[in-house]
This record gives sequence, C-alpha cells and structure tokens, in this order.
Amino acid sequence: MNRFGLGARPGEDPGGDPRAWLEQQLARYAIAPPPLAGQPASGTLVAQFADYREQIGRLRKAAGPSPAPASGTPLLSPKPAGAMAPLVAPPPVVQAGDDPAEALRKQFGQQSRDLYNGAVTARALAAIQAPAPFAERLVHFWANHFAISGDKMEVTNLAGAFEFEAIRPHLMGSFRDMLFAVERHPAMLLFLDQAVSVGPNSPLAVRAGNRLNVRRNLGLNENLAREIMELHTLGVRTGYSQADVTEFARALTGWTVAGFGRGPVAKFTGATGRPGDFVFADAMHEPGTRTILGQQWPQAGEAQATAVLDHLATHPATARHIATKLARHFAGDDPPPRLVARLGANFVKTGGNLPSLYRTLIASPECWAPGTVKFKSPWEWSISAMRAVGTQQLQPNAVPGLMYQLGQPVWKPGSPAGWDDVAGAWAGPDAVLRRVEAAERMAQRTRDQIDPRARAAAMFPAALSPATAQAIARAESNSQGVALMLVAPEFLRR
Repeated sequence: MNRFGLGARPGEDPGGDPRAWLEQQLARYAIAPPPLAGQPASGTLVAQFADYREQIGRLRKAAGPSPAPASGTPLLSPKPAGAMAPLVAPPPVVQAGDDPAEALRKQFGQQSRDLYNGAVTARALAAIQAPAPFAERLVHFWANHFAISGDKMEVTNLAGAFEFEAIRPHLMGSFRDMLFAVERHPAMLLFLDQAVSVGPNSPLAVRAGNRLNVRRNLGLNENLAREIMELHTLGVRTGYSQADVTEFARALTGWTVAGFGRGPVAKFTGATGRPGDFVFADAMHEPGTRTILGQQWPQAGEAQATAVLDHLATHPATARHIATKLARHFAGDDPPPRLVARLGANFVKTGGNLPSLYRTLIASPECWAPGTVKFKSPWEWSISAMRAVGTQQLQPNAVPGLMYQLGQPVWKPGSPAGWDDVAGAWAGPDAVLRRVEAAERMAQRTRDQIDPRARAAAMFPAALSPATAQAIARAESNSQGVALMLVAPEFLRR
C-alpha cells in the first residue's frame, strides 16, 4: 500500500495476495473520478484567457484615460456559447475611478488563483479517496515525467486540465498515445512557446519580408523539440545532437493552439478553430526535408513532425529512459539494472504498452525488496498522511498552501524536468522540520478521535519498529501520538 500505492486508509486491507490486489486496481482505475467533476475544459480556459488578453490590449491602446465600467459591470466578456459555468464566484465589483486595465489584471489574477487552487484540491481529493491508489500514483508519475510549470498565467490556468485531459485518459493505453496527447495539448504548446514557433523560410516569415517590427516577433523556438528528446523520450546523452534538436524544431513548426490569435495573422496562418484545439498552421511551417538521428524525413506539413514523434515513441533509447525512471520510482533511487533491463525489453516488445509495463513492475522481485527504498516527496507524504487520518473534505486553499510550505507546489516545478525523484531532494533537515510542523497541525484537527497506537499497528503490521511503537505509546495525547506516527521513519519512507 505504500511502495505501490499512496498509503493505507483506515480499514483498507489488500488481502493475502498483494500482487493480485495491484492487478485488480488496473481494471478499477477511473479516468474521471467524482472529485474531478466540474473541472473546466482547456477550451473554455483558453477562450477566457484569450478574451482577457484582447481586452487588456484594447485598454492599452485606448487614447487617454478610459472610463471605468459602471458599478456592477463585469470586466470579462460573457463566456462563449456552450462554455462551462463561471470558474469561480462572481468577480468583485469594479468601482468608478479604478484604472480599468489594472482592475482587469487583478480580477483575472484572482480568478486564476482560484482556478489553480480548485484544480489542486480536486487532484488531492481524487488521490485521498482513490480506490485504486496504485493507478493514481501512476497518474502522478506521468504528470511529473511530462512536467509543465505554471510560471505563466495561461499555463497555470491550464495545469489541471493538462493532467486531466492528456495524462489520465491514456494511463492504460500506449506510451505513444500519451506522448501525442501531451505534446499537442495547449498547456505544453504554450509552456514551451511552441505555439509561436515560426520557420525562418515559412510563408508567414516570407510574407513579413523586411518589416522588422513583425519579423523580430517571428522565429524558430527549440524548446519543445529539446524537451521531447531530452526529457520525454530519448533521455540525455543518448546520441542526438544540437543539429538534431534544431531540425526537429523545424519539423514542429506549425504546431500551435487555436483561439489565441483572432486577427489577420491568425487568418493567414490558418490557426483558427475552437479555442484550445491543437491546429497545424501550414503558413508557420518550415518547408523542406529534415535530417534527424541520421534519417531523412521528407514528409510535408504536419505529417513530418508526426513521423518523427512516432519514431521517438518506440526508440530503444526511449525504452531505456522510461524503464529507468519507472524502476527508480518503485525500486529505489539507484534503479536495479535487471529491473531496468526487464522493463526496457517489455517496452520494446509491446511497443510501449503501459499496462504491460505496470504488470512487469508488479511481477518483479526488485519491487518487493524488504524495508523502505524511497523517501516520500512532499506530495506523497501529504497524501499518505491525509489518507492515514481519514481526511474526507478539504478547505479550498489547504492543499495548495501545504504544498508551498513543504516546497513542492503542484504543477510548478520551475522546470520542464519536473520534480526530482530521489531522497536528496527532499530529506534535508529543514524539509523534515516543515513536515513535523504540518503533521502537528494535521493531528490537531483529529481532535483526539484517533487511537494512534491502533492506527499505526494497522498501517504497518510487520514494519513498525519497537522504537516507533514505544514513542507513539508514550505520547501525552492521541493527537501527539498521531503527529509522531506521521513523521516516524516508517511513514516518511515507502
């Protein structure tokens, strides 16, 4: 329940065959569990952000001071036809005399924070309540493998939708299908600036001609190409070169997002459609044959990058990279070579069938080594702690605030590399002290209703050390005993 899952809940029992229990979870996995109901779709979010950006642009261009909206008039335009209900409570009233642009920025910023907090809370509740915690852990694994970071408002708004739309539906499919869903999702295209990548000899660049004020905003962006190769597929130091990255970036030009541009440039490029949809804008695409990894890719248009990505999805280096990361996550910071080889061979044999990889993990003896092999990340510890004390409901800002305090804000790793999956990133004295403080607050909310001795014995029936059991038994109150249980060595690791 700890090594593969998210920690035990009160009364949870895997039975006498833990491997069968894990296998059954693969069939019980829910793509859209109840806590995620009502989360807005990416199309709605893109439309709202594009509308906000257009209104800011109009306000900036307005000559002279602009009159403030009448009291009670919402700054944001009405939601598009067929869109979901408002993201949050009605926006605050803008008072006469307020600067319209500043008021709009504040209002939309608050909406973005509420949206982010709501998505994080929904994610946490899905994990706390999960009847298939092994599968839920895998969702978190893949979301970190294909990490985005909400450092820009538009990416923050889309972070939850990215996980719910690009990761969860493909958890029991193929690596190839998840890879394509991820790379075409608006969150990834915007995070890595792919949506504005323009080939230097593309029709759009040629049309711009010598108009420097236009051309300086047009250019090739290599971010997505580099991260696909380095992080998502092949891995570092696997034989590709900077020239391969540049050529792949040229092949990817034209991959963009509908709904952000509504003017003549969008019409010329063909980047029109339902907001948030992946679109291929031929006018942004760099023409010509590409040479990548020693192979020629003569395909035209969208088919070119698609063919390259297909090749990367099943490449032997990709198999090794994914195998290594899975082995590290489930069998220890130093992945056992035999487990890596076994997972890699399975990936190659099945073409990246994900359930087959999961079953290989379940069947591998390296994943069942006695003792604890991983130090929990702040997210893992928080979810396991809330499961342990029987948390059922969450305050809107509780989990986002806790994750900031513990140093792992959800969907904000600050880098496309995601969060580190080794103890060295999380086991420092200050980090552990913050967990102690969080455990004390969490335990206080149980109001002495939990017997920590019985709860600890039930959660760690064969792994509770005499020292830990004695410390919990000597606690001055049930709440203190619960806090001690949550920061015991057995609980900090899995």
